[in-house]
Order: sequence, then C-alpha cells, then structure tokens
Amino acid sequence: MKRRLTLVILMMAEFLALSLNEQLLTMAQTLPQASPDNPAPSSLPSFLTINVNSNRDDNLRDRELTLHEAILIANGTLRTDQLTPAELAQVLPRKGRHQIRFQNLEIPKIQLTSALPPLLVPMEIDGTTHPAYKEETSFAQEIPIPVPVVTITPAAGAEIFRGLTITSDDVLIRGLSIYGFSSRHVETAVTPLGDIFISHRLPPPDTTQQQQPAKDFSFYDRDRPAARVTIENNWLGVPPDGSMPSQPSAFGVYLFHGVDANIRRNRIANHEGSGIITAVDTRNSVIQENVIEGNGFDGMPDAIRLEGRIAGMQVRSNIICGNAGSAVFLFKPEGAIKVQDNTVSFNARFFRRSAIYLMGRGHIVSNNRISNQAGSGVTVAAFPTSDRNLIRQNQFQFIEGLDIDLISRRNVSEKDFRTGDGRNPKRDSHFWRVDTANGAIDAPEFRADRFSRIDGKVGIDGIADPNTEIDLYRLRGGGLYELLTTLKTDAKGNFSTSLDNLKAGDTLSAIATDLEFGTSEPARHVRIAELNQPVPVMPPDTIPPPQCTTPPPPPIAIEPPPPPAPPTLQLPRQVHFALDEDFISNASVKVLDKIVTALKTYPSITLELVGHTDPRATDAYNIELGFRRSRSVSRYLRSQGIAPERIVVRSQGERQRLTNQTDVVNYARDRRVEFFLFNIQGIEIQLIDQQEDIQIEDK
Repeated sequence: MKRRLTLVILMMAEFLALSLNEQLLTMAQTLPQASPDNPAPSSLPSFLTINVNSNRDDNLRDRELTLHEAILIANGTLRTDQLTPAELAQVLPRKGRHQIRFQNLEIPKIQLTSALPPLLVPMEIDGTTHPAYKEETSFAQEIPIPVPVVTITPAAGAEIFRGLTITSDDVLIRGLSIYGFSSRHVETAVTPLGDIFISHRLPPPDTTQQQQPAKDFSFYDRDRPAARVTIENNWLGVPPDGSMPSQPSAFGVYLFHGVDANIRRNRIANHEGSGIITAVDTRNSVIQENVIEGNGFDGMPDAIRLEGRIAGMQVRSNIICGNAGSAVFLFKPEGAIKVQDNTVSFNARFFRRSAIYLMGRGHIVSNNRISNQAGSGVTVAAFPTSDRNLIRQNQFQFIEGLDIDLISRRNVSEKDFRTGDGRNPKRDSHFWRVDTANGAIDAPEFRADRFSRIDGKVGIDGIADPNTEIDLYRLRGGGLYELLTTLKTDAKGNFSTSLDNLKAGDTLSAIATDLEFGTSEPARHVRIAELNQPVPVMPPDTIPPPQCTTPPPPPIAIEPPPPPAPPTLQLPRQVHFALDEDFISNASVKVLDKIVTALKTYPSITLELVGHTDPRATDAYNIELGFRRSRSVSRYLRSQGIAPERIVVRSQGERQRLTNQTDVVNYARDRRVEFFLFNIQGIEIQLIDQQEDIQIEDK
C-alpha cells in the first residue's frame, strides 16, 4: 500500500510539473519574442523567476541552467520552448519584474569564459537568495554590508572587460561578489571596463577623452540613459573571503549613462581605477552608505570621480578611506551635487590630492569628517568658473594643506590644481572675483592673535566681507573640528561674540560664507589664554591608527593578551629591482615578508614606500619607473593583508642615488624601494641595509 501511494504521489508531481511546463511553453509561444535588437516589451502579462543551478558559463541544452542562460531568458532572447524539461523546471511565473535566483546553486562561484549578455529588460539578480547567505553577517560595524556567497569572476586565463552590463530601467543587483574584470590590452582605451557598467543600449560612443559631452556628442534619441538602477549589498572588487584578488577589476561601478541610480551599502575596493566613475548623464543618482577603500593605485586614483551631467547627485554617509587620490573628484561637471555626512580619511596614499576636489558652482559640502589627508581638505578649482560652493559644518583633522583652499588662476601648476595653492592674499581688486574660486571671498581676520579669558568668558572680534555668515571653530589636530557658533557680519564686515565654553590653550579659526560667492578659506589661527598669562603649551593631538572600518566583535569575548613590551626591531631598509623592471623577485619576497610580519604585529605602524632608479634614462621616465616599483611593493603588501590606508606610495626616480659611481654594482644598489616607518609609538626600529636580493645586470 505504501509503495502504491508513493507511486501515485510521484505521478501527481510529474503531472503537475508537466502541466506547469506546458503552461510556460504555451505562454512562451503566444507572447511576442525578443531579439537583441528588439527586447521583450515591458507589458508582458507575466514575469519569471529563474533559478540558476549551474556555475558553468555556457548556453547548452542540458539539465542545468546557467547565469548566462538565465539572462537570455529574462531578456527574451532565449525562448522557454527552447529549454529542456529539466531547465524549464527552474523557470516559474511571478508578478513584477523578472528575478534571477540562486537557491539551487551548489557551487556558488561562477567563473565566466566570455562576457555575460547585457541586461535588456527590468530584472533582479539577487545573490541573497542563496541558502548560505546570512543577512546578519558583515565585515564592518559602521555600515552593515553582509558577506556575499555568490561570486561572478572571470575564469583563470580569461580576460573579460565587464561583469554585468545594464542597459535597462528598473534593474536591481544585490548580494553578489564581482571582481577581476579588466584588460591588459589596448581595448582599455576605448572600452568601458569594470564590475558593473550602466549605460544606454550598447555600443556606447568612444570614451577615450573621458570628458563631459559636447553639444554634438554622438548620442541619439534612442540612446536614452538607463533609469532607476539599484546596486546594493554587493562586494565589488572583493572576493567573499575579503582577500585582494590576483587580477583587480578596472573600476567598480561605471555609471556611464544612467539617471536616478541608487548605489548603496556596497563594499567597493581593490580597483585599479576609481571605485565609482560617471561619464555622460547621471543626474539625480545617489551614492550612499558604501565603504570605498583601496582604489586607484594603477589608474584614475580617485575613489569617486564625477564628470558629465551630474545635477542633483548626492554622495552621502559613505566611508571613503585608503584610496590612492581624492575621495571625491569632480571634473568639468554640469550641474551641482551634495556631498554630506561622509567619513573621509587616509586618502591620497599615492597622489597628494585634496580629499574633495570641486569644479563648477553650487555644490554643497557639509557634515563630513575629513582627516589624515596628504593635501587640502576641500579644494575649489579656479576654472571653469567655480563659485557659490558652500563648505560648512565639516570636521577637519590632520590635513597637510588648508582645510579649504580656493585656487587662483594665477597659480596654474599641476600641484596647485590637484593639491591647492595655499592661503590667498586679501582681495585688492574686483578682478579677483573672476580669477579665484568662490569669487575670491576673503577669509575672516581676527583683530588679535590671542584672546584672553576674563571671568570665564572670552570676547572675540574680527572683520570679514560685509553681510557674510561667520562659522567659528575650535581646532583639533590642526583642523576646523568643532563648530562653536555662527555670527553675521555687519555692513562694514565687523563681527564679535562672547563665549564661555573656551579654555586656555584652545586654538580657534573661522570661515566666512556669502551665498552669492561661496565659502572662504580658514582664518589664521588665534589662541586663548588666561588674562595676563602666557598661552599654555598644549600636547599635540594623537594621530589615530590608520583603520578604515571596525571589524565585527568576536562571538565570544576573549580577554586580549597584554601587549608585548616595546621591542627593538631590526627590519630591512629596502628591496632591489632588476634593470628597468618593477617585478618583485623571489628573494625580494622573503625580504618583504619581514615587513609584513612587523606590520601585522604592530598595527599602529604606517609605511611610506619610496621608489628609486639608476640614472640611465630621463628624469620623467625614472620618476614613473620609481612609482611603478613602489606600487608593485604596495600591491604585494596589500595582497598579504596589509590595509591600503597604512601605505603611502612615493617616487624619487634618480634624484637620490646612493653614490656617484657608474658601475653596474652601484647601479643595482640604486634600483630600490626604501621603507620609511611612522607611528611606531615607542617601538625602537633599526632599518638595516641589505643586499640579499640585489640584481646586477650582465656587463
């Protein structure tokens, strides 16, 4: 009886499956079919849930459904009547847009041998549907971005330009690890690369020049930007184990031509170029709550690079840390954006650049925490016309340049425009209004270089442009850190106030804002002292250890071991390279591993890498070769788990030779990367010259 009942149940199940398959086949045969030139219409009476149950990359008629096939089915370019019964069993009708799921994917690493088809219709590709995905996991406490399970990456030896190409409205990409998409060939100059590429229908126009489109830009009515694309909870450039991939992707999200996009809660790291880059029309898009770290060491160095039509974009609540250049870099944009509530720290690891670099007018930069920058905090370019930029209520600490630097057109070097040109003199001509960023608004001037506490209060006064608002700050780490009060100047530019929350030794500064012109550079600092007493000498502010995010706490509290007594470390001073090479030899790997061990043992230590060459080339060539060598060492250290925010990359080229000798041995000694260690906090370190890895050329 039991056996008969089992057979009946199996027959009923088979009948129901066949019935469902027949329904799908009927639906597929009666609905209009799509082609690459004629995608499926959005008015289909039914949408599909498509379960990917194979990690292969093919389009074969067999028992399994691949991601490649799932996208073709959603696009309508692979009809359901072309599927085998086993494949068709993975396709179910649903309401709303198509959904690609991974519930039955046993091996969740999809290794591509060719590029995936572009996404031509609204759909979801949802890695959170895999049974092993755990919403409660995260790599950082600050922003909850769960660890992905489903991985999309090129197969070994395969060179694939893009991971996912999105050309449709209303696409959602969620919960995936995507990495390894780049090119080593000349196509990189004209083909947009990266983990996720968002655009109108391909092929896009030539993007060689990377500049905003002119009026005659080769876009047509049919080239409408993709709209309302959402990229969330993905790890881009990062495998699920958090390691640095052997082949980094070129870019993270290349928002080439897409409006109203939402890029949120993604971990974006390890890219050769920018983590997020825009190009043509990306108006009203939002970049929010992402962790963007360790990007730009081999290409465009900025974490977020915005160009083209960017009106209404918002960059908010992100952690942007340890990138090679700026955190946010605007290049000849059209329209104004808001940069708000971001934590920006330890950037400019390769290029000395400002944390936020503005071109254009009407931008708002507010409530950001900007620290440890090898350059200015916020730089406003001199041209194209850049004014009415409001830079208020931010925190600055440990900034090498000015917290806010307004560039003058009189200063036109590369350094001036990337890093800042320093404090501007007081405006003495109306022409300065057009020659200097933010209309050359003058920084406030205090009437004294110190103010005294009397009965617990401090009277402060100064002068600035008439009818401007003055934000008065207490400094910490040398930067505008705590907003104390906001004042208004009178018609003659005078301002004054009395504060009871200051103590002797405090340092103050101020900025002025005029809505017609923008925000000024900071005033020269002023000190607070007790009446008739000298200004007390305050201990320097402690530089925080370089750390972008905080790992989640261990599940069981374990008493940490006591820190070891400050030791005396003997570490190698340098590694060496072959003639005209940046390749790290096996002997150099052994030397570098000693540095890795020290950095892992003492997490407060930071490292500057300076590349050197012998003199047998032009100065410009040798500077670049020195950079290649120091980048190569940086890449190895990062591959061994050393965080990018702990590494700074520099080059001296041939400018600091060890001797003036011209024999091959001394040339070999010149070809090196030297190590400079900082934040050693009581650890005695002896750097020892070593020649174990020296590479002498054949005579």
